[in-house]
This record gives sequence, structure tokens and C-alpha cells, in this order.
Amino acid sequence: MRFTSTVMAACLMAAFGAAQAAAPTVKIGVLTDMSGTYASMGGPGSVAAAQLAIDDCLANECKGMNISLVSADNQNKADIGAARAREWFDRDGVTAIADLTNSAVALAVQDIAREKNRIALFSGPATSALTNDKCSPVGFHWMFDVYSQSVGGVKASIDKGGKSWYFITVDYAFGHSLEKGAAEMVKAQGGTVVGSVLHPLNVPDFASYLLQAQSSGAQVVALANSGADVVTAIKQAREFGIVEGGQRLASLLIFLSDVKALGLEHGQGLTYVDGFYWDYDEGTRQWSERFAKAFRGVKPTMTHAGVYSSVLHYLRGVAAAQSVEGDVVAQKMREIPIRDDVMRNASIRPDGRVIHDMYLYEVKKPSESKHEWDLAKLVATIPADEAFAPLEQSTCSLVKKG
Repeated sequence: MRFTSTVMAACLMAAFGAAQAAAPTVKIGVLTDMSGTYASMGGPGSVAAAQLAIDDCLANECKGMNISLVSADNQNKADIGAARAREWFDRDGVTAIADLTNSAVALAVQDIAREKNRIALFSGPATSALTNDKCSPVGFHWMFDVYSQSVGGVKASIDKGGKSWYFITVDYAFGHSLEKGAAEMVKAQGGTVVGSVLHPLNVPDFASYLLQAQSSGAQVVALANSGADVVTAIKQAREFGIVEGGQRLASLLIFLSDVKALGLEHGQGLTYVDGFYWDYDEGTRQWSERFAKAFRGVKPTMTHAGVYSSVLHYLRGVAAAQSVEGDVVAQKMREIPIRDDVMRNASIRPDGRVIHDMYLYEVKKPSESKHEWDLAKLVATIPADEAFAPLEQSTCSLVKKG
């Protein structure tokens, strides 16, 4: 009897060990700007969002899985981001990299993830190249891109009479693609581009650029930058009297963290396109409250929301596939629906673009705000099938033509 009991116990332990071994081991790497111009819209908040996604999946589909989280600062430099991605994949067992704030970093990591057959989840970059000529079967662009940011914002400004445009653009891949996309939209809507000027990343003084924009006589001064740069530019534009002089400011990519940093006095009346706003509905309010409790009492940006949604969907894909191999997980991610409190009407296209509803918001006047985070009001909803470039226009090799 003692021998039988011992054998049975050994069999149970072996079965338990086999079950544990069968559960995929997952390691998420959040590669973001931790201390630079984009730290407030991504940064440590993206790490907090990824952890929320891990906790939620472990409580449901991912029970029994071994999931860990690492993070690093890409310093907004493609070589540093690429080196860290290779190190994570080759040495540290990272199975997916998320956020990837900064377009140059994102494009570098896209190639490495494809080579290593690991998943890349883009929530922070804006370049549309990620789902066009640089697309990958294991790369997913989650929240916004240059097209989504121009289609609503440009149309709204032109509808208000802003026919002539001057661009102040940050000088790297993100800024170039954002200006290009917006300029094309301006022309398609019957407007004209009268000029543009480039500025370095994280510049403290926009005086010379704003003076050039002011002297151009353009009806709209468009800011093709983001993070601390857009906050500085808008504040200094107010000081130069650009708005008071009859020109209109248009921010092509601004986040809730930027609006908060601006303050309603400086930001009031500014329209912008967003993929997520904490006060949109009951689901977004509840999730945002959870995020705030986990992260310094701060409401999430659309990058934070995108990190949560993308990591959660990736983990569900791993759970369904019972594998961490990129091509296998990517197929499952395309098969299962996107379900969370962040995205509305979301689906994944063959080019890796996640389409979903986008929104046009207007920054409130100080007299309209009821509390600290009551910063914007909804102007219009841009449906998912209109918010992003049509699939037939994609130059991605994964898209079957005809």
C-alpha cells in the first residue's frame, strides 16, 4: 500500500510538473522614453499600464502562466533602442516588446522582432511606415498614426476657414511623416501649404520658428511635434500673440498629459484627435480610475491605454496559442476579438494596423471645467473605417492586391 501511494504521489507530481511546463513563459519588455520629451505620454505610465494588463490576464485567460515584465529607456535614439531589443530577445528571453515611443526606434525594432520571430506592439510611435513598406507579420500598430491624426484635425481646421498652412516640424522620422500626411490631407481638402520649418527634438526656445510662421501669413500654424516640444511651442505661441493676431494653432499630435501641462488658460479652444479619453464612457472611467490608483493619481494618455490593450490582447493570443513563437501568436491575435475597456470597434488588418474609433476633442475653457482632469469635450467621433488609411492604399507586402 505504501508503494502504491508513493507511485500515485509521484505520478501526481509529474502531472503537475508537466502542466506547469506546458504553460508558456512570457516576458514583456516595455521600451519607451523614460525621462525625455515623451516620458509623460509614455514612460513609466506605460510600464504601469502593461502591469495592469498582465494582472487582468492572469486573473482570467492566463491563469497558471509565468509572466514577467521588464522596462528600459530608449532615450529616443534608434541605436540604443535596437541594441536593447537585441539584448532582450537574445539574452533575456523577452517574448514581446511594447510601446516603442519614438518612430525611429520603432522602425529599428520592427526589423529585429521580425528577424527573431517575436511580437512588436506599437502604441507610442506615429509613423505609418510600420504598416506600409516596413510592415511585419509579427508587428502590430495599435493606437494612432500620422493618418489618424491628420484626417480629423485637418478637416476640422479647414472647415473653420483655415485654408493656408505653415508647419513647425520636429526633425526626425515622426515629424517628417506627420507633416507629410497632414500636408497631403490639407491639399486633398482644398487648402494650401505656404511653408514649413524643422526644429531639433526637445528644443527649449521656439522663437525663431514661431516668427517665421507668423510672418508667413498662414491662417493655420500646424505643430508637427509632440510631448514637451508641443507644450513649449503652444505656450510660446500664446506669448508671441499668434492666436491674438488672427492665426490658428493646430496640434497634430497632443496627449492628455500635454493638455494637463499646458493648462486650460493656454490650451482652451485647441482641437486635437485622440484615440482614448478617460471620461468617454463608464468603461473608460473605471479603467482610468484603476490606472490612476496604480500610477501617481494620473489619468492615462492614449499611449498608456494602447499599451494596456495591446499587451492584454497579446497575452490572450499566447494563452490561446499555447506558444510564444511570434508567427503562431500573431495568427491567434488576428483570430480572436479585441475586448477591453479601452478600444471601441477595434480589429486587426492584414497589414498589422489595428483600426478603431478615433475622436476629435476640444480643450475646455477654464469656466467649463469641473475638476482637475476635466480637460476636454468630445466634438466628433471618427469611425474606425474612416480614421485610418484605406487598406487598398497600403504598400504592405502582407496585403493581397486585387
